[in-house]
Amino acid sequence: MRLHELKPHPGARRRAKRVGRGTGSGHGKTSGRGQKGQGARSGGTKEPWFEGGQTPLVRRVPKRGFNNRFRKEYAVVNVAALAERFEDGAAVTPESLSERGLLKGRDRKVKILGDGELSRPLEVRAHAFSRSAVAKIEAAGGKVEVLPQ
Repeated sequence: MRLHELKPHPGARRRAKRVGRGTGSGHGKTSGRGQKGQGARSGGTKEPWFEGGQTPLVRRVPKRGFNNRFRKEYAVVNVAALAERFEDGAAVTPESLSERGLLKGRDRKVKILGDGELSRPLEVRAHAFSRSAVAKIEAAGGKVEVLPQ
């Protein structure tokens, strides 16, 4: 079989409905739109969420919660994960974390948290640190550098 021999299955493609081509076509005069009314007009459709004048669901359901548009979102990494994936004296950066599969997505700010133990000295650069993470990294002989936000 060649590319030029390909064709759709029989009945897979229907001919377009040609409206407004005379009364003998079966789709003449009003072109299948009926007599007058909203559906007969051009652009005469309602939004999919319109409920016939009843108060729409989006307005019936009470508002909940609060959206803080100034919230800073961080991808979090625990010091235990650093101990497993980096060798002694390694430089830990957001790029090296994503290379080792510790970060999902890209262009995220990174926060290091202090869950777990760290026994090797690491040079860690991130956008934010918890106090316990800084204490554990420095206790293991490593350095902490805060990257600009």
